[in-house]
Amino acid sequence: MRKHLILVGGGHAHMMTLENINKFIEKGFKVTVIGPSFYHYYSGMGPGMLGGTYLPEDIRFATRDVVQKQGGIFIKDKVIKINPEKKEVFTKSGHTFSYDVLSFNSGSYVPIKASLNTNDNIYTVKPIEKLMEARGKLKTLLSQKKIVVSIVGGGPSSAEIGGNVWQLAKNTKHHMPAIRIFAGKKFMAKFPEEVRSRVRASLNKKGIIIIETGYVKEVKPDQIFLDSGEAFTTDFIFMAVGVKPSAIFKKSGLPVGPDNGLLVNKFLQSVKYPEIFGGGDCIYFKDQPLDKVGVYAVRQNPVLLHNLMASLEKTALETFDPGGEYLLIFNVGGGLGILKKKKLVFGGKIAFMIKDYIDRKFMKKFQAIEKVL
Repeated sequence: MRKHLILVGGGHAHMMTLENINKFIEKGFKVTVIGPSFYHYYSGMGPGMLGGTYLPEDIRFATRDVVQKQGGIFIKDKVIKINPEKKEVFTKSGHTFSYDVLSFNSGSYVPIKASLNTNDNIYTVKPIEKLMEARGKLKTLLSQKKIVVSIVGGGPSSAEIGGNVWQLAKNTKHHMPAIRIFAGKKFMAKFPEEVRSRVRASLNKKGIIIIETGYVKEVKPDQIFLDSGEAFTTDFIFMAVGVKPSAIFKKSGLPVGPDNGLLVNKFLQSVKYPEIFGGGDCIYFKDQPLDKVGVYAVRQNPVLLHNLMASLEKTALETFDPGGEYLLIFNVGGGLGILKKKKLVFGGKIAFMIKDYIDRKFMKKFQAIEKVL
């Protein structure tokens, strides 16, 4: 019986493994990839797609095609539970798959009430497919009348969404919306003042209002209520309140971190079940907390590729080094960016050009795999 490797999700941390599926197949291993979509969309370019800088095809990787062309199996489904003792995963469609080695790169989600998920004027910023839907709906609304667009959340995601909603409206040349960011008590509170002030100034120039008088207490399709007692009417809402890993790890009895992410050791391996690995937003790195940013998933790529093969072959594992401080560039719309690397902070067109170059280069590298195979 061939050993079976299952990859859950085709995200950034699995890119190199996906690129090398043929090597697993050549060594006699069976490879199955389970994901919710035939494509993986690069979240770092999501706001740019919303604003119209990129087309959907510019920011996606054809996961199914890459897997199947190399002899792997792709299943469009969602893993909802794991039985780590029996080494089985269960999917939403009712299927059960047995594994020898299992790796998760299933990303994260924006937690909101189930009742809000069904409203067609309320969109989460993840998954990126939701931004694609939102873009189409916004273009229709903007062509009809002046609307109020509200963004719930005070982090960089809300800034990027706000700036790119403004860009979308400007490019469609219809009605310019009133854009409000509900940022709690302090906008981008985790960032130094030199970064925060530049982002704020860029948004203010676009007429975007940042509200810091209280935390959002309740959201309705046409109203937002703050704990300060204030209420605001709205026509369209983006939920950017921070992301959480899937709840399946805790539900399945696997050790998890404080955020319920899969608790992994220095090998990106479950601290209890050595045949289970993970990377990206869905894990909690035991040695040190990692920000939910794509750079760590990219850095995890070669380690996961090596360790998944090593686990199948029973050879030595490699350790993951998170590395030093990473480059941060925010796309604040209008072709402008805010860049931070250590003590260097600046904003403007050059900052966005650097981000655009890095992002396009990253996507072209992996999109090239589709053409070679």
